[in-house]
Amino acid sequence: MIAPTALLVASTTCARGSVALLMEEPYGAFGAINPTGHAAIYLNHICADSPIILRPCHDGEYGVVISRYHKIDGYDWIAIPLAGYLYAVDDVSQIPETVDREQVAALRDAYRKEHLLDLAPDNRKGEAPKGEWTQLVGASFDRTIHGFQIDSSAEQDQRFIAIFNDRKNVGHFNLLFHNCADFSRVVLNIYMPHAIHRNFIADVGLMTPKQVARSLVEYGKKYPEANMSAFVIRQIPGSVPRSHPVDGVAESLVKSKKYLLPLTILAPEVTGGAVVAYMAEGRLKLPKGAPVFNIGDAEDTGEADATVRSGEPMTAAAAPAPDTASSSPAAPASDATVSSPAAPATATTPQR
Repeated sequence: MIAPTALLVASTTCARGSVALLMEEPYGAFGAINPTGHAAIYLNHICADSPIILRPCHDGEYGVVISRYHKIDGYDWIAIPLAGYLYAVDDVSQIPETVDREQVAALRDAYRKEHLLDLAPDNRKGEAPKGEWTQLVGASFDRTIHGFQIDSSAEQDQRFIAIFNDRKNVGHFNLLFHNCADFSRVVLNIYMPHAIHRNFIADVGLMTPKQVARSLVEYGKKYPEANMSAFVIRQIPGSVPRSHPVDGVAESLVKSKKYLLPLTILAPEVTGGAVVAYMAEGRLKLPKGAPVFNIGDAEDTGEADATVRSGEPMTAAAAPAPDTASSSPAAPASDATVSSPAAPATATTPQR
């Protein structure tokens, strides 16, 4: 098997530390109803002794993805190694080129049996249980992921590990005010105090993955020394349905005819307000040209600097991409320079 396009991952002895927002596209029936998607955080110098105990990475490890989940063994957050989170494998040589539903289920169940039995034990029939544990592994089977990354220091990573290992990890997920985007806001604000904030115009105060991304790029504009950069992790090709574009709250109303037309008739003032809110503060265009990395491919640097200007999408190489599910990341309605991530060092098989 050959590694597909994915997030850059580097040996921790060679690459700089970083913290990255993963703005993940919605998919399936729930994604059609709630198009805000999912937010997670990738930490390339932090690893885990277990899904709930963090530590610094050793040589050859790729870091973890950490996020808030709903009803997974009562925990508030869970950390999964990068290769497992994206592809439900331990060894990058096992990443499939294409997948169908049966392959996805088999890969996830094999990873669960190897690593996640405490979180998702077999059901009474000795089979894989139902539930949301599937969100922990194989994310790129279901959706395209847009990444926004800044540098981190060893001191910041150590502080984050100490804070999260010490705090009480008890789930109290709430879709409106304590969701995955709120969790990403908390994590990023540990690294960049007060950088990530709510948008009371475009998102009526609700925290969304797209607002986290907008805030992060605004921070990159204000502090260029943070080396703000963007990348994309493509959904694995195959027969699994493709994911949908990420929207904010006002944006989802403006773009959805099934909501917009009835609302225009019943409450034209509200509709007009939603349109104004989206146009003023809700846009985040995702252009073509953001780097796509192969795990273990040290030669694919994907270097393409991009600039975000007020009211314009980020551009890279040539013209901006349409706002579709296949678009690459980046982009808010504000001035900011977003550069490509540094080339990864030659990757080795991650330690388990």
